[in-house]
Amino acid sequence: MTAVSVQKLQEIYATGDDPWAFRTSAYEQAKFAATRAALPRNAYRSALEIGCGNGELARHIAPVCERYTGVDAVERAIIAARKAVPQGKFVCQFLPGDLPGGDHDLILLSEILYFLDEPGLKRLARQVGRGGPSADIVCVTWLGPTGNALGGVEALELFIAATGRHFQLVTQTDKYRIDVSEPHA
Repeated sequence: MTAVSVQKLQEIYATGDDPWAFRTSAYEQAKFAATRAALPRNAYRSALEIGCGNGELARHIAPVCERYTGVDAVERAIIAARKAVPQGKFVCQFLPGDLPGGDHDLILLSEILYFLDEPGLKRLARQVGRGGPSADIVCVTWLGPTGNALGGVEALELFIAATGRHFQLVTQTDKYRIDVSEPHA
């Protein structure tokens, strides 16, 4: 993540811990439910959500995971996430950086990739490969303007290419899409 993106996120969260109305938006709640429905398995041993925000997606995902870890760059978001999902582990960290350890079998990246630049996406893809070589990788991508150097689909395509894995588009609306990695060969 570039320093500009980190500053931008901190500014977005300066007004409160739910700047996108994740808790109250029917659209956001439907997207979270669609993300849960897109998971290839019914249960996971260890999930890692990169860019967990205030934990509202985690509310949908953590119940099907033995262990859930969320990472976000903004402390205010992490504090809210800990309240939303007390059984989860949440880490305040800028990306790309070392991901929290563990052999994860689920890695979620929901509307986060376009906050990274191309070198950051490539580094994150390598880290994801090391942190969950056989993990299901689920990417939720915003299709509208991002206000960042990379658009959502452009960032997704760079990330997928850098993973060396194949992904399948499983859900698409006029506002977002959900892609899931195919089993790693």
